[in-house]
Amino acid sequence: MGKKKDIRQLKFSELQDWFLAEKEQKFRAKQVWEWLWQKSCVHFNDMSNLSLALREKLKEHFDLLPVEIAQSQISNDRTIKLGFSLHDAHLVEGVLIPTEDRMTACVSSQVGCSLTCKFCATGYMDRKRNLTAAEIYDQVVLIKNLAEEKYASPLTNIVYMGMGEPLLNYAAVLESIDRITQADGLNWSPKRITVSTAGIAKMIEKLGNDEVKFNLALSLHAANDEKRNQIMPINESNSLKNLEKALNYFYRKTQNRITFEYIVFYGFNDSIEDARQLLDFCKRVPSKVNIIEYNPIAEANYQNADPEAIDKFAAFLEKNGVTVNIRRSRGKDIDAACGQLAIKNN
Repeated sequence: MGKKKDIRQLKFSELQDWFLAEKEQKFRAKQVWEWLWQKSCVHFNDMSNLSLALREKLKEHFDLLPVEIAQSQISNDRTIKLGFSLHDAHLVEGVLIPTEDRMTACVSSQVGCSLTCKFCATGYMDRKRNLTAAEIYDQVVLIKNLAEEKYASPLTNIVYMGMGEPLLNYAAVLESIDRITQADGLNWSPKRITVSTAGIAKMIEKLGNDEVKFNLALSLHAANDEKRNQIMPINESNSLKNLEKALNYFYRKTQNRITFEYIVFYGFNDSIEDARQLLDFCKRVPSKVNIIEYNPIAEANYQNADPEAIDKFAAFLEKNGVTVNIRRSRGKDIDAACGQLAIKNN
């Protein structure tokens, strides 16, 4: 017999076709689908409304390859960083971020990353492979369960801001969101999901064409090409002008305002002139701004801007009509904060 197929790689129609080919009742496909995506079942043996013989047949023909928690660390601020082991021994990281009014899951979309952003620990890793939709989905489920177990609180938000560039794993990312948001999946509202990109213009336009319902965030960090090229090499082939065009197209198609993520680095992009350039960019794209504290990493020499400079930067934008949120670092003491995710042996 040939290599078994991962059952969660099948579309629903393909699962139905298999049941018919095996002379099994068609409605069984719906039962299995619900076990996989609604009940998050990771063992065929647990599919209790199927006969023992059918469960054995499924095991004979298919693999079920769940993601597992290999390691976890809890920060002083209650943030939990998780190391997830994949079926082929690769590891990725995810984070549960509890705040007063939110419980957020930050998930990865690739093993490593190919984009080499200078301030991000993942950017110093090689990209090994893309994650499957099921591997992204599993991270969400495991973090959701952890939120309920540890903090007796439901998950409220999902952000695709972990390891990797989501738009370079486009199909699997969208499929994972489909499984999370569909009624026969986890039945989440897409408005509670944010996908963050370093800025791949043609894929942003594709999101517009697909009329996605989730939120889009752009890791901006500098509103002029010269500075952005220095810290984000992807900008050399996806200039701010191209991104502006793609983001406006996305907005026209979805009516979803874009969130600009802006890390403030000491002495690099923290001046009022930098804020003025950001204001100019915000005027050209329907947007709001998340100002993010920088979280140092061993591979780079950047430092976080002074708190006073951050406050002045934000105040300038707000005074000129931009919606601004300052995001304080969470989980910095366990390398779980924004830009710090990289597999380390503890």
